[in-house]
Amino acid sequence: MNYRIGIVRGDGIGPEVVGAALGVLEAVGARFGHAFSKEELLAGGCAIDASGEPLPEETVARAKACDAVLLGAVGGPKWDTLPSHLRPEKALLGLRSALRVYANLRPAVLLAPLREACPLKDEIVGSGFDILIVRELTGGIYFGKSGRTEDGQAAFDTEFYTRKEIERILRVGYEAARKRRLRLCLVDKANILESSRLWREVNTRISAEYPDVETSAMYVDNCAMQLVRAPGQFDVIVTSNMFGDILSDEASMLTGSIGMLPSASIGEPGAPGKPTMGLYEPIHGSAPDIAGKDIANPLGTILSVAMMLRYSFNLNKEAEAVEQAVARVLEAGWRTADIALHKVESTTRIVGTKEMGRLVAKEVQRSRI
Repeated sequence: MNYRIGIVRGDGIGPEVVGAALGVLEAVGARFGHAFSKEELLAGGCAIDASGEPLPEETVARAKACDAVLLGAVGGPKWDTLPSHLRPEKALLGLRSALRVYANLRPAVLLAPLREACPLKDEIVGSGFDILIVRELTGGIYFGKSGRTEDGQAAFDTEFYTRKEIERILRVGYEAARKRRLRLCLVDKANILESSRLWREVNTRISAEYPDVETSAMYVDNCAMQLVRAPGQFDVIVTSNMFGDILSDEASMLTGSIGMLPSASIGEPGAPGKPTMGLYEPIHGSAPDIAGKDIANPLGTILSVAMMLRYSFNLNKEAEAVEQAVARVLEAGWRTADIALHKVESTTRIVGTKEMGRLVAKEVQRSRI
């Protein structure tokens, strides 16, 4: 099958990390016999320079015709003085809306070679952790009715969810759990919020359709504590927009390295045998201060490609090959500068963006999966 991927190289280090990731994708195609066609798309600051707007209509139309979109990073001080509707970040929000993605997937994985980066004690981390936070992306308090009283002395924001919105994000979580370790934790504030009680009600019904997945529920304040006390207890966490926004940042900090973390925003499942639209990107920014120096860490983008293979194309074996390749490269002591700063040992070998991508691609080609 030929998969069509929209490529938004973006700004700052975006073109560099995307370039490294595409080399890995080509290795996947060669190793497993897949064809990936690439559609170059302009969005962000570079689109402003070329067309005067952060997200041209042509970009939207071509992106919607793709099976998935890979994005490097957008933004930078060059465009900070522009009015808000012309800022590069509007491209990201516009793409999410145009592609109708509603589920944000944020993994937080502590790889053994990067144990020193984690701020938690060894007895807490144990053998490590592998958490996937599934955050509802288009509803909740960020999109509910808000305003101020006429006298300006009070303000309000409304948490609003429909059964349909809750059901579809829960299904994303349960399907993800089936591809992982078969455990799902619903995080809410059902002891206080009526909206959270609706989440629990819907979850009771949906969970019955997934008898193979162990289901639990936890209040959000307890979850925030448990992520620090015993992160290894979690597999998949499903939660609302605001709670997911907060918890995913907390979980990412536990890995100690923002350059390592991928993310995905996915939409409605495709028809049987068809891809599911998704927008894939590392969680780091455009880092203009190091752009063009070949020192940026491409692993977050490379791991975003692994997520694309798994969640948009249902190529689980290929996704595992990329993830294992990253692990083997790190185990061999290869590091970009950002992850070498934690602890430089005699076995550590510092490389640039391009070389790190080449090393991972080489390991994919050697994969025995």
